[in-house]
Amino acid sequence: MAQPALLLQGLRKAYKDVVAVDGLDLEVRPGECFGLLGPNGAGKTTTIEICEGLTVPDAGTVLVLGERWDQGHRGLRQRLGISLQETQFTEKLTVEETLRLFRSFYHHPRPLDEVIEAVQLTEKRRGRVGQLSGGQKQRLALACALVGNPELFFLDEPTTGLDPQSRRQLWDLIEEVKRAGRTVVITTHYMEEAERLCDRVAIVDKGRVIALGTPRELIARLGVQHVVEFRIDDSAAPLDEAALLALDGAVSVRRQEQSYLLESSRVHKTVPALLALLNAHGLPLDELSTHSATLEDVFVHLTGRHLRDG
Repeated sequence: MAQPALLLQGLRKAYKDVVAVDGLDLEVRPGECFGLLGPNGAGKTTTIEICEGLTVPDAGTVLVLGERWDQGHRGLRQRLGISLQETQFTEKLTVEETLRLFRSFYHHPRPLDEVIEAVQLTEKRRGRVGQLSGGQKQRLALACALVGNPELFFLDEPTTGLDPQSRRQLWDLIEEVKRAGRTVVITTHYMEEAERLCDRVAIVDKGRVIALGTPRELIARLGVQHVVEFRIDDSAAPLDEAALLALDGAVSVRRQEQSYLLESSRVHKTVPALLALLNAHGLPLDELSTHSATLEDVFVHLTGRHLRDG
């Protein structure tokens, strides 16, 4: 068996008012894209900062590329590429000057022209960082992680706050890193991002891993194929949840005020049965939508909350 690219055992980190990481165990294989998926405040960033050597854990073991931070980190830093949740650049430097600076930190960096072209910043090469858009700054942050030619990348919420087009451009860059055989650890609360990029994901909540596997495995464990979301008129009496569970294909149901989330194994049977039930009770339907089960639904099923809830 190949040595894990990252191994965490019994990791714990507490602050004055909160336990950020609570006995977390993880193993990341060489060459895979591994996702830490969870809501804000789940402990993802603290975990990543411990892995990057920026935060010291209270307890537990951390092995990064087979090395420990407390046993000499100079050589290890040469092997990592890091993109923080927020990167503060010197805005008066140009893109090229910024990358030359970061490149100088490494013994065996990638060619500058190659990196600038890879992140699609050739036209902005001599432009000042302060004039870049949000998406361009995120690409520059990824370029700074790429320029050292690392074996392992840590990308903390790399697409948060970006418009859909910029987000997809970042996804393309990350997929190129994957194709090059490098290991990527990414934190995100976007389920679509995790499903597209990650070979395996760990769903984290309150500092603990509550589910681990490939996106398909985790979704399959739900035992449902589709989710039906609907809302009835605010003036109507709440529906009997037992009646909803009795619908053909219904697996589980959750209610929040007048909105309902119904998990179904046979949506083509569940929706007509639902409409007949509402009609029989004279209940007006305000909204109705269906979608295939996602990692978001896995998280809701496990915790009763959405990934973007704090």
